[in-house]
Amino acid sequence: MNFEDPILQHASRIVAHDETNAFDAVVPPIVQTSLFTFSTYEEMVATYRGEISRPVYTRGLNPTVRAFEEMLAKLEGGEDALGFASGMAAISSTVLSFVKPGDRIVAVRHIYPDAFRLFGTLLARMNVDVVYVDGCDEDAVRKALPGAKLFYMESPTSWVMEAHDIGALAALARQYGVISVIDNSWATPIFQKPLSLGVDLVLHSASKYLGGHSDVVAGVLAGSKDLVGRVRAEAYPYLGGKLSPFDAWLLLRGMRTLPVRMKAHEASAFEIAKRLQNHVQVEQVCHPAICDTLPAGLAGTSGLFSFIFKEGVDVSAFCNALQYFKLGVSWGGHESLVVPAEVVLQQKAQPNSAQTFGISPRSVRLHVGLEGTEALWGDLESAIRAAKN
Repeated sequence: MNFEDPILQHASRIVAHDETNAFDAVVPPIVQTSLFTFSTYEEMVATYRGEISRPVYTRGLNPTVRAFEEMLAKLEGGEDALGFASGMAAISSTVLSFVKPGDRIVAVRHIYPDAFRLFGTLLARMNVDVVYVDGCDEDAVRKALPGAKLFYMESPTSWVMEAHDIGALAALARQYGVISVIDNSWATPIFQKPLSLGVDLVLHSASKYLGGHSDVVAGVLAGSKDLVGRVRAEAYPYLGGKLSPFDAWLLLRGMRTLPVRMKAHEASAFEIAKRLQNHVQVEQVCHPAICDTLPAGLAGTSGLFSFIFKEGVDVSAFCNALQYFKLGVSWGGHESLVVPAEVVLQQKAQPNSAQTFGISPRSVRLHVGLEGTEALWGDLESAIRAAKN
C-alpha cells in the first residue's frame, strides 16, 4: 500500500475520529436505539423549538448515521449529506422534494433502469414530464433545459457507460436556473467529485462501492446545506426511507478501505476490458477508458463495464459456464458478477424493449471483483469457448 498517495492521506484524515468515540473505541459504536430521552422538560421544549440540535428519534437523527453522513459529505466536498435505506429512497426523496405536478425533468439517456421506471410510473401519474437527452450532445441538453425544474444525470451511464463532460452540463443547468443532480455510484468520490464541477446534488447507491462488501442496502445524498436541508425537511421524515444505525456502521466500515478497493477494481477491470476488446467473439467493449483517455472530471474508473458479443455466441451458455463470475444483480462488492442484457430486457416490472434502454440484447455487464485478474480472465475465456455455436 502506498501511504504517500494523496487519496489515501485524504481518506485517513477523514476517518481519524477515534478520540471522539465512546470509551476511546477505535471503531465508532453502533447507537442501536429507536429514541433518545431528555433530562428535563426544559431540554425537551428547547429541542422542539429548534434551539437545541440533538437526537430525538432515529428516523430523524442518529449518531451512527450522522457519522456516516459527515464522512460522505467530506469525501464529496459537500456541506451536508443525508443517508437513506436504499439508493432508490435517495433518488425518489430527492426528486419529489423539487418537483410538483406539471413540472418537467430533463434526464440523460441510459439512466439506472429503476430510476427510469420511477420516472415512467409514479412521476407520470403526477403529471411530471421527463425528457431524455444524449448527455454527450451539449446542444441537445441546452435546448431541453429551459423551463425544466431538475436535470438528472449519470456519468458514466448504466450499461452503455457513456461518460459526459459533467462540468459543462452543470454549467448549462445553472445558466437556465435548473437544479442538477447526478448519480455518482459508479465512480465514487475517489474518482469523480461532481460538486467541485458545479453539480448541485450528488446521489449514491451506497449498497455499491461505498459499502463494498455486499452486505448492506443504503443510499445517500450530498450537497449544500440548503438543498440537502430541503430534502431532509420535505421528504425524508415522511417517506420513511431512513438508514438504520447498523447499516450506517457497515458503511463506515466499508468506506475506510474505499480508496484501496477502487484502485484494485480499476486495474483488474481495465485489463480485462482491453483483452475483451481484442477477442474475436466480442463486437464492442463499453468502458469509459477503453480508448486510453478519460473525459474531464473523471480521474479513474471502477470495476463495472459491459461488452457486446458478436452473433453466434450463446449468451446463456456463456453465463452458465462461468465459475468465478456469479449471476447476480447489483455490484460494488468483492465478488465478480455477470448480468446478461437479454434477461434485464425481459423484466416483468414494466417490460422494456432493447430500443427503450438502447441496449443490445447481446450485451453482457460485468462487475470485476477482487479475485485476481488472471483467474477472472481465464474464467471468461473458458466460458466464451463453451458458448461458441
